[in-house]
Amino acid sequence: MGRRQELEQRQSLLARFGRMVAAETSLDTLLGIIAEEVRNILSADRCSVFLVDFYKGELWTKIALGMEEKVLRIPIGQGIAGFVARTGSAVNIRDAYKDTRFAQDLDRITGYQTRTVLAVPLRGRDGKALGVFEVLNKAKGSFTEEDEGLLRILATMAATFIENATLYDDLRRSHLETIYRMALVAEYRDQEDTGRHLRRMSRFSGILAQGMGLSFLEAEDIRYAAPLHDIGKVAIPDSILRKPAKLTPEEFEEMKKHTVYGAKMLANAESRLLRLASKIAVGHHEFWDGTGYPYALKGEAISLEARIVTVADVFDALSSKRVYKGEWTVEDAVKYISERAGKQFDPKVVAVLVEKLPEILEARDEENRRMVEDEAASLQQHFPVSQASAPPPTSKPS
Repeated sequence: MGRRQELEQRQSLLARFGRMVAAETSLDTLLGIIAEEVRNILSADRCSVFLVDFYKGELWTKIALGMEEKVLRIPIGQGIAGFVARTGSAVNIRDAYKDTRFAQDLDRITGYQTRTVLAVPLRGRDGKALGVFEVLNKAKGSFTEEDEGLLRILATMAATFIENATLYDDLRRSHLETIYRMALVAEYRDQEDTGRHLRRMSRFSGILAQGMGLSFLEAEDIRYAAPLHDIGKVAIPDSILRKPAKLTPEEFEEMKKHTVYGAKMLANAESRLLRLASKIAVGHHEFWDGTGYPYALKGEAISLEARIVTVADVFDALSSKRVYKGEWTVEDAVKYISERAGKQFDPKVVAVLVEKLPEILEARDEENRRMVEDEAASLQQHFPVSQASAPPPTSKPS
């Protein structure tokens, strides 16, 4: 290929890169697109986009470990990416293992062998470090000065879109956190272990939604609207909601109204997620055979979102320990739900539950671990234990 053709090809690739990154607002998706496009443009084997976590003073990126994707975190200043983030200097290494700044730990874990490295800083609009572009193992030879210049151009193009996606992501997370907090208001009055239940059943809802053929974005909406399914319980008196004995027929009729109360609270909201949550709130106690409440809807007259959340909610309730019941085995919970397919539950959603059970159990374990870690971190933050503050040991009397 002649020099002119090579330049024209790179211009075409840059134009394509600009179009692709400009069209994406999801940070995770954007980072994946950037990594793949930069890898192709520079004829590299791998590309990693490290972003700065200012709160923790770290860089993070997603890496593939076997069949899983994990988040890798390194202190700013450690490794090649950390050096570039701290100094703002580009790095072009012809033999990674001979460079003292290169950390070989990840290669040992993954079995990968890094040879050549090119890394440049990502800077935000204010000039502050936003992250690092790092490409590994040039297809032929080593990375050139021209490659470095091209990577700097790509970094400049990508930085604005990464900033925008990060702001959008932060706003979305803030919105979702508000939804979880709202949901906890209702759940705290009714049961313990509320945070874990809400996060688990919302994860299950997202998995079931995708299994039902909904798009990723539609499944995410269901996942994040699901925790508000019982928000109407805030309008139920404690004398009924927290009654330890069996409810009277009159009390049960009042309890059933939490579905209608929740739907009214959330209806006509400007937020798409809250409007979706309204549909879920009113429909999550409807039964497939028409014997549910509040409107005795039957079959597909019940919204698909509500049918999905119903299965997710019941599965977690059955397979988790509660103050009023013991923990069912996963097998017994699935058997119960399967036996009620076509009666209480949508048979198609139940079939997806069985099909996606390994993924659902993995999500359950992940959420349980996460909650334990968060609780431990919270305790450490509020009640730090140090050698200096610990009481002196008492000596035994002689």
